[in-house]
Amino acid sequence: MPNEEKLEKKQKYFDKLVNLCVNTPSALIICVDNVASKQMQDIRIDLRGRGVVLMGKNTMMRKALAMGHDKHPEAGLDVLRENIKGNIGMIFNVDSTLDAIRETISKHSKSSGAKSGQLSTVDLALPAGPTGMDPSQTSFFQALNIGTKIVKGQIELVSEFKILNNGEKVSPSAAVLLTKLGIKPFEFRMSVKQVFQDGSVFDAAVLDIKDEALIGKFLGGVANMAAFSREIGIPTAAGLPHAMGNAFKNVASLIGEADFTFKEVEKVKEFLADPEAYAAANPVSSGPATTGPTTTGPATTEAAPAAAVEEEEEADMDFDLFG
Repeated sequence: MPNEEKLEKKQKYFDKLVNLCVNTPSALIICVDNVASKQMQDIRIDLRGRGVVLMGKNTMMRKALAMGHDKHPEAGLDVLRENIKGNIGMIFNVDSTLDAIRETISKHSKSSGAKSGQLSTVDLALPAGPTGMDPSQTSFFQALNIGTKIVKGQIELVSEFKILNNGEKVSPSAAVLLTKLGIKPFEFRMSVKQVFQDGSVFDAAVLDIKDEALIGKFLGGVANMAAFSREIGIPTAAGLPHAMGNAFKNVASLIGEADFTFKEVEKVKEFLADPEAYAAANPVSSGPATTGPTTTGPATTEAAPAAAVEEEEEADMDFDLFG
C-alpha cells in the first residue's frame, strides 16, 4: 500500500505539472536558493487566484515533462525539460501578468547574516568611526588587519575597511565580526531566471524591455523594409506610402506651370505663385539666417520653379504613376 500511495502521488504531480505547462499561457522559472519556507508560504498566499507555485525534485520534473512531451509534442515541453537545472521551481500565470507576478515575489525578501564559507553576493565596507564594541574584543579586528583605536571606552575604526567582496567566500573572522556588529549584509528572495511561453524558454531580461523600446524596434524594421523595397523596385505595404508620396510630387511638378489643376494640388500651386505666403505659413522651414546677401521678390519667385524641376529630376529615378 505505501508504494501504491507514492505512485499515486507521483502521478498526480506529473498530471498537474503537464496540465499547467500545456494550459497556462506563460510561466516563470524561479531560483529559490536560500529562500525560507515562510517566504514561500507568503508568496503562495499573495499569488492565490493569480498564479500557481509548483516546486519539486528536478528528476521528477524532468520525468513528468518527458512523459508530457510524448502526449503534447507541440507544447515545447522538451525545451523546458532541458532548462530544469539547479534549485528551481515554477510559477504559472493563471490570471495575471508576468510583470505583476515578478513584482509580487520581489516584495518578499529576508535579511540574513553572513556565514563562514558562504559566497558573498554584495560588496560591503565597514565605515570609519565607533563600533560600539568594548576594548576586550580588539582581537577580531586584528585577525582581519583592521586599524582601530580606543576612544571613550569603545573601539573605533581608523578608516573604512572593505570586509566583503562580491563573489568571494566569507572568512570565519569576517562572519564572527559581522555577527557581533549586528550586520546582516545579505538579502534573499526568489529570483526569476527564465520565462516559459509559447513553447519556448528565454531569459528573464526580456521582461525588462519596455513597450516603447519594442515599438521603436518595430518602426525601425518597417523603415528598413520600406527602404529595401523601394531600392529593388518591388512594391510592399511599407514602401507604398513613400511611392505614392513621390508620385504626387511628380504630378505636382508636371502641372506646376501648366494651366490645369485639381483639388489636391491647389495649395501647392498657391504657394508656387506666392512664395512669401509659403514662408509665412512655414516659419521654421523658411531657412536659417545666412551671412551673405539675401534676395527677395522676383529672384525668390524664380527659385521656386527651379526647386520643382530639381524634385522632378530626383523623382525620375524612382517609381511614379506614369511608368
